[in-house]
Amino acid sequence: MAAQSGSRIVVYAALAGNFLIAVTKFIAAAFTGSSAMLSEGVHSLVDTGNELLLLYGLHRAAKPPDREHPFGHGRELYFWSFVVAVLIFALGAGVSIYEGVRHVMQPEPMENATVNYIVLGLSIVFETASWLVALREFRREKGELGYLAAIRESKDPTTFTVLVEDSVALLGLLIALAGIFTAQALDMPVLDGVASIGIGLLLAATAFFLARESKNLLLGEQALPAVQQAILLAAQADEEIRHVNGVSTSQIGPHVVIAALSAEFEDHLTTPQIEACIERVEAAVRSRHPEVLSIFIKPQTEATWRERVAEISRLGAG
Repeated sequence: MAAQSGSRIVVYAALAGNFLIAVTKFIAAAFTGSSAMLSEGVHSLVDTGNELLLLYGLHRAAKPPDREHPFGHGRELYFWSFVVAVLIFALGAGVSIYEGVRHVMQPEPMENATVNYIVLGLSIVFETASWLVALREFRREKGELGYLAAIRESKDPTTFTVLVEDSVALLGLLIALAGIFTAQALDMPVLDGVASIGIGLLLAATAFFLARESKNLLLGEQALPAVQQAILLAAQADEEIRHVNGVSTSQIGPHVVIAALSAEFEDHLTTPQIEACIERVEAAVRSRHPEVLSIFIKPQTEATWRERVAEISRLGAG
């Protein structure tokens, strides 16, 4: 619950900041005719819509299991995170590049450029505030991992999506500032359009990165190594399990994991004793990792397990 609360705070902070910034940028673009400022307005508007989708995803993911979704709705968040990446590409990058190309082909001098500088300065302040909130939460979650490694291992796309969006927004503001300044200083309005194209390309690269990370989560990544190790240790510690062969896990939500464990039980055990053993293993795992929703334990000899693993490897290689 604490992790979900932290994710919501990050999204709410980004939502408020991006909405105010988007309105301000559109007003400035209307007054000055700046292509880069218009692209930045579209960028902030798309980010605002993205935050709303992430909040909807968090709401849907929190729904309890039901008959049609016995393991819950955790992957709803992964789906909407993927939609966010698509929107960044289709709307943010597409509109920015289109507007930039149009302005390069038909450059028009800016009016009231001072308005642009004021708006960009205020936007940098607001965006930095939102970025710091996302950065603080992401640092808390990532532990000792590096930033890129933490993004790749993260099972909650909310925080890193907002952090990446805010980081890219700050870079976009700097590109817009450089484009507007050089266009005015060199009396070359075409550079304003070039800045808009640069912003679009930056958004396209961001969308590709976020889509790849969301796709991996949506398809079902394995749980973190610490969770897998805890399952193996809990099973190995039970005296009625002769040998633990291995475990396969799937992350089906930010805080939901299911696992399939292969183990060889002692030969003398009855069915009730095996059931009691499974319950002990599940209880031991959940005491340390409550996100493990279900553990399915398959009685299997080590030889059978190795044959199955080898078969899967052959199919994967083929």
